[in-house]
Amino acid sequence: MTGETARRPYDSGRRQEAARRSRAAILAAGRELLLRDGYRATTVRAVAERAGVSPETLYKAFGGKPGLVKALWDVTLAGDDEPLAMAQRPQLKAVLAARDTHAKLRLYAAFVRGVHERLADLAALLAQAGPDGSQILTLSEEERMTGVSAFVTHLTDTGVLPADADAARLADSWWALTGPHLYTQLTAGRGWNTDAYEDWLTGMLLSGLAHTT
Repeated sequence: MTGETARRPYDSGRRQEAARRSRAAILAAGRELLLRDGYRATTVRAVAERAGVSPETLYKAFGGKPGLVKALWDVTLAGDDEPLAMAQRPQLKAVLAARDTHAKLRLYAAFVRGVHERLADLAALLAQAGPDGSQILTLSEEERMTGVSAFVTHLTDTGVLPADADAARLADSWWALTGPHLYTQLTAGRGWNTDAYEDWLTGMLLSGLAHTT
């Protein structure tokens, strides 16, 4: 011994892995309790206890219940918690890479379908969650508009849209067409299965593309 206090080397990788495990546990616990008990009845303390962490850990990671629910929404929308932009995820990369227009719009319709299938339960819960839920849903619609606009820009840049096309109007119409309310009306309301929804949406996207001038 040299007289100096022996110290364990700082292991940032171990700390990051522990943080990832805590985050995953909190998100899983939050989903379970929210869908079981509803937004109002689900407390930070209950989620923390279910996840096996302290409430302080949850607050540090998410800032509170609204932040937790927004993170849960984002993870559910994406399908995982990987730090990737939506355009970098395999399903959208396949959409952007497709050369045939019909195939491209079919893949995009499948992507939209998958998002709605994953988010349906959480969206229904947030619709009953008061101001916090409304804020998350409103922000989600703004983000969805950004995503649809980016896809239309891709179609313009790759020459799929004619030069005189009204891209802004197409983005607006596709934003409305691909929204969660229409999905819910056709599936839960009218009894369509999701294959039928995807087929219909593909046709509607193609039709909208043909009427952009």
